[in-house]
Formats: sequence, structure tokens, C-alpha cells
Amino acid sequence: MAKPVILAVDDDPQVLRAVERDLRRRYAREYRILRADSGESALDTLGKLKLRGDPVALFLVDQRMPKMTGVEFLEEAIERYPEAKRALLTAYSDTEAAIRAINEVGLDYYLQKPWDPPDENLYPNLDDMLGDWRADYRPPFTGLRVVGDRWSPESHRTREFLARNRVPYRWLDVEGSEEAREILTNVDAGGPKLPLVVYEDGSYAEAPVNLEIAEKIGLKTRAGQRFYDLVIVGGGPSGLAAAVYGASEGLKTVIIEREAPGGQAGTSSRIENYLGFPAGLSGGDLARRAVDQARRFEVEILTPQEVSAVRVEDPYRIVTLADGTEISCYALIITTGVSYRKLDAPGVERLTGRGIYYGASQTEALSCKGEDVYIVGGANSAGQAAMFFSGQARKVFILYRGDDLRKSMSDYLVRQIEDRDEIEVLLDTNVVAVEGEDHLERVTTKNTKTGETETAPAHSLFIFIGAVPTTDWLDGVVERDERGFLLSGPDLMQEGKRPDGWRPDRDPFLLETSVPGIFVAGDVRHGSVKRCASAVGEGSIAVQFVHQYMREV
Repeated sequence: MAKPVILAVDDDPQVLRAVERDLRRRYAREYRILRADSGESALDTLGKLKLRGDPVALFLVDQRMPKMTGVEFLEEAIERYPEAKRALLTAYSDTEAAIRAINEVGLDYYLQKPWDPPDENLYPNLDDMLGDWRADYRPPFTGLRVVGDRWSPESHRTREFLARNRVPYRWLDVEGSEEAREILTNVDAGGPKLPLVVYEDGSYAEAPVNLEIAEKIGLKTRAGQRFYDLVIVGGGPSGLAAAVYGASEGLKTVIIEREAPGGQAGTSSRIENYLGFPAGLSGGDLARRAVDQARRFEVEILTPQEVSAVRVEDPYRIVTLADGTEISCYALIITTGVSYRKLDAPGVERLTGRGIYYGASQTEALSCKGEDVYIVGGANSAGQAAMFFSGQARKVFILYRGDDLRKSMSDYLVRQIEDRDEIEVLLDTNVVAVEGEDHLERVTTKNTKTGETETAPAHSLFIFIGAVPTTDWLDGVVERDERGFLLSGPDLMQEGKRPDGWRPDRDPFLLETSVPGIFVAGDVRHGSVKRCASAVGEGSIAVQFVHQYMREV
């Protein structure tokens, strides 16, 4: 596939050469840098690109050009390439025109000339625009394909893994895709196990585990070295924040994530109360930006990889991975978050992955088009999922066991739900049974006030109830509360006494566990707020305590 194009347009030859020079220095490896000395010649170039089917990622256009201004050019250009990002080069006196262009042509950014030094005044802005463009760009598909069954838990697992790790793939359902049937006919196995993952090079794997897929497509699954200053277990918002702060302050840092960077927050369809994003952003977008930022500071991210045990050999903390390898460090931060509590109702366990899912499975959204979707839970994650699925489903039912949604959900989200005709909230309602042969077919609910039960046809049930930490691997190492959440800081002090075996001549730091040098942040911590912004804050703060601890080592 041809490289995406960055097109620079300016009638001043000297400025155009400077723009081209700076663009090539930064972007020539991933993009084709083209230039035009007028709006008319630029449109002619776009016509040729369109005929060849070449993508355009960014227009960087001067506003003051004779015959056709930059805004006038963009008005015509975006008809041919509506997804391309748009940036305007302006003089100080053109600011008003640039501001008008934000509304008239959806201008993404305007830059005042001169932009020297480009490392400060040009590249950061273009990097952000190009990153957003790549996140949304859907090229003609030539890559990985997944052939499977909508009602197969294994197919669902593979699709979720690829989607959450931002790996482009094409889903081919054996029930409705002629291409899927042709692939199955032509593979050597003859009746292969599903899902069948067909890689870009033509090779394929039958029902591969996530680790096998990751190694094949080039995700980093093994650590580059045996020792790090800081090991972070869990790649959610708190883990990513800790990694960014730790690595940016000189700590050699690695994140170990068992599923995909972003954690539970990465599955959120829309987060609207996160500071700095007035229009909101998806959990996937937040995770993408955080991962890019962490990698900029040379953080290693291992995924999918899991920690099975940890031990202390002062001054080191040593983690054992699921594959048996070990990594040593001075300090360890645990940010493993929580999982949704299992729904206890007849039929749920058997049909999980066959129409019943935990969390907002965005990979299933298109399959729900025109159907009724049931969502169990009343926290923000359930509300965000309801808003997301309401754009595809015929009707979305929120089943909430409480009597007032505002008791557990943010007010802004409740108001959005109340304004959406496609969403109906059923209060004081529990799921008491689910039924189906090879997939979910019926849901039975009960009103806890009236005692009435109702059975309705359903193919999709998404569960968002409770918070369960997965900390059994820490049993006997660090202190936990009765539910498995990790105790830290003041919560460890009993009647003014420090934890058993505590050696430093000081009290535990605020986010430090019962083992010096092992810290906790985010939802897995006892008493945490369970909000994305709070998790990010805790991850950032934990690094400051890591520095204080390392000065003692």
C-alpha cells in the first residue's frame, strides 16, 4: 500500500521549501511529502492521488495565496479527502480567518509563521494530528483476518485481544460470509478449529492463544533485560501514568500487562469527565495516547504477559512471569485494577462468551445492530456502554438493582440516558435466569419490589457489577483486606504499630504496601475512588514514593 500523503501548499517558494524540508526531516519514513505552489495545482495533484486510491493524511496550507486562499482550497479538498487532517499556516493578522475556518472547514490547527524551532512549534502539533488520523484511518484491507463463529467464546476472545491491542483485522463470520467459507475450504487442515487466524503473509493458525498471536504479529511479549529500576504490574491508567512519570524521570521501566494496555478503562466507549477533553474521548483513545507517551520515554510494555508470583531478596523485588522467566527490580508498583464480579444466575456461566459478556465488548456492537441489548449494572461503565450500544441496537435495557440510578452513576451520564429514547432503565430489577441452546436466547428478570418476573428474547447481555481484585498471586506476600484489595500507607497501621516484619525506621509511605518497595495504585488499592482520573493521579504519585524509597536502598 502506498504511503499516506502529507501535502504542503504555499505560493512563496522560500516558505514552501522550508516546509518541505522540515516535513521530510520528521515524516519521510512513514509518509510521502508532496508540495504545491498554489491551490489550483494542489487540487490537480489531489485528482491524481484520488484516481490511484492513495490516502492523504494531512493538508498543511498557507492562508494568504492569490486566486485561492488556504480556506478556499480546504473547502474543495475535504470533499475528496474528508478524513484528512487540516492545518493552516497564518500570519499574525490572519488569526481571525483561522478561527472562522475552525467552524467552516473543521480546521484542526493553525500555525503562525515562522514556526522555528520546528521541534517545539511544528512537530508536536502535527504529531498529535497524524496520530489521531492513523487511529481513525481504515485503509483498504490487506492484513490479518479472523474466521470464526459469533457465538464462540474463543472467537470473541481473539477479537477482543486484537481490538484492544489496536491490531487491525477483518472479522469473517462463518454463518454469513462467503469469503469465510472459501478460506475454510482452502486451508490444508480440512475442517480446522475456529477461530482461524489468517496472517498477512498467508500463514494461519487454528484457535491460537493470545500469546501465540502476539508473538506472530510482533507485539513485545518478553523483557529486553533481566533487571529494571521499576516494574509495573498492570497496564491500566494508573500503570501507564506511573510508567510515564517513572521513565521520564530516569527510571528504567517495564509494564507487564496480561491483556491489553488501557485496562478496564480502555474498554469504555466514552469518558466525558476526564480533565482536558471537553468533547470526551473513548477509553481506547486514552489508552492509545498514554501508550504512545510511555513509549516515547522508552518504557517497555509486555503484552499479553502475566505475573504469577513475587518474592523479596533485598534489595531486590523479583517477579516470576507465567512462562517461568524472572525479572528483578528495585521497586514494584502493582496496578492490576479489578475485574467485574460474576453474575450469579442459572445459565450465565454456560453462556458466557455466547451472548453474555463482562464489560463493554465493542467488538460485538455491529452484531447487535437492530437487536435488543441488556446491560446489568448502574455505575458509569454501564451508562457509558448503554450510550454506546444505543447507536446500534433497537433498544437498550439497563437492569439496575437499586431504586435511583444517580446513587451510583454520574449526573451528566444519567441526564444523557434520560434523553435517549433508545434506552430504558428498569429499576429494582435483577437477572434471575438466562436460557439458550448454543447461545443466549432469553433473559428472565425479577422486580425486587413487586416480585414480578418477566422473560424476554435476547441475544446480548453485558455485565458491569461489582469490583473484584485479582490478587491471589500476592497471598502471603503483602497484606490484603477481606476482599483481596491491597492495604497501603495508614491502612497498614494497627493501633499505631507498623506491619509485622517491617524493617525501615519509618512508617509506610502513603501508597506503599506491607512490603517496603512494593507500592499499589488505582482500583486494586483498598479505599480507592474507582475513577479514571484518580487512578492516573495515584500512579503518578506512587513514583514520587518510589524515588524516596530508592534513596534508602
